[in-house]
Amino acid sequence: VQLQASGGGDVQAGGSLRLSCAISTRSFGDRAVGWFRQPPGKEREFVAAIGWNGRTTNYRDSLKERFAVSIDNAKSTLYLQMNSLEPEDTAVYYCAAARGNFPTASPNQYNFWGQGTQVTVSS
Repeated sequence: VQLQASGGGDVQAGGSLRLSCAISTRSFGDRAVGWFRQPPGKEREFVAAIGWNGRTTNYRDSLKERFAVSIDNAKSTLYLQMNSLEPEDTAVYYCAAARGNFPTASPNQYNFWGQGTQVTVSS
């Protein structure tokens, strides 16, 4: 396993969660990494991504005020801080590594995926 997501759970609307994704740097080196989510019955969608050096970020427009992506290179861990959660944020959240170093929103540019972690937000 080269990407391992964790931190999902059940939370009330308005609450916060922080997702983590442990990354095997031996395999990935200088790649962008990101988060996607798949709500029930819907397509997988982009959430946020970050370049491996942490300087470049990219967000889904509707989430940038509430979500923050970050990376700890020393720990080889990707994070997603989610605040003011809404029931519409309920989804399985996936971390992924891109083919290159640009934090693209296109899922086709990510060729390594971790298993998902479920986030359920109740009203």
